Amino acid sequence: MAEEEKITTLFDKTKEALVEMQSFDVETLPREKDLGQLNFHNAKEPAEKLISLYNQLSLSILEDLPDAHLQTIKTRADADLQLFQNILNFTLEQNNAHGEKNNIITSLKTRYQESFEPLYPLISYSTSKSADFKRLEKEARESVQNILGESNTLRENLESNKDEASQILTDIRKVAAEHGVTQQAIYYMEESEKYDELSDDWQSKTIKISIGLGLFAVLSLFLHKIPFMKPIDFYDTIQLAVSKILIFGVISYMLYLSARNFLSYRHNAIVNKHRHNALLTYKSLVDATDNREISDIVLTHASSCIYSPQPTGFSKDQSLNSPTAKSVVELLTKPMNAE
Repeated sequence: MAEEEKITTLFDKTKEALVEMQSFDVETLPREKDLGQLNFHNAKEPAEKLISLYNQLSLSILEDLPDAHLQTIKTRADADLQLFQNILNFTLEQNNAHGEKNNIITSLKTRYQESFEPLYPLISYSTSKSADFKRLEKEARESVQNILGESNTLRENLESNKDEASQILTDIRKVAAEHGVTQQAIYYMEESEKYDELSDDWQSKTIKISIGLGLFAVLSLFLHKIPFMKPIDFYDTIQLAVSKILIFGVISYMLYLSARNFLSYRHNAIVNKHRHNALLTYKSLVDATDNREISDIVLTHASSCIYSPQPTGFSKDQSLNSPTAKSVVELLTKPMNAE
């Protein structure tokens, strides 16, 4: 019973020493703020190398090791931890501090080789146990079987859902096409809104010029009664009449141009609004029939509405010598003539 307690105690102490060694923080070793020029910055690299050696030992193998090997791990770990502790306890007040520091650094640099020799067989055993090749092979085969099973299931699902996927793809293309048509219609809507704003502006100017013309017409009736404008002789009368006619003609011409601009911009706003509506509605008309010829007719007239040049209202000649869309009768009789 005492021997079993001794083994358990040795196992626990070995595990505790190994864990403490593996988790040791090497950042605490330099102590640059406390020691100044006598700091242990050079101890950091060999300490990390030594700790990495212990990290190759798995805690799971300790249960498999006999006492002699447990004692070996514990002895080496305690000795190396004590060396780290010496660095942490080092003070500048002790005798020959500089020489003591060099001894510690030298000892730390040789510890890797000293600990490597007894720990190397145990590290090899730890590596072989961690890499259980038979277990890995079994797990790999199980993974392959699972992958094959899932791929077969997936292939079956794809085959069963092929028609549904095709329908979804068709719907996606349809939605994309409708979105594209709507996106193109926005440009015509923007143009219609721009011309609407311009037509409102010219409408306001036309009203103001009309009011000005009316006021001038009323005022012109009383110009000859103003003392300094009252004609004295026949020549003054002719001059006053001509000036009134010229002023009236200029204002009238300005009113004409303003009204013409108002009507032209309003016309362009309506045309672009019509094109916008044509783009939004032609898709619905095409989808409403399965007849290819009727679809072509709708598409032809929609294209004609969009792309054919329209009277702008600015040009005097409103007749356009552009090609027009084929009539419905012509398109319907085309297949009959082909037969």
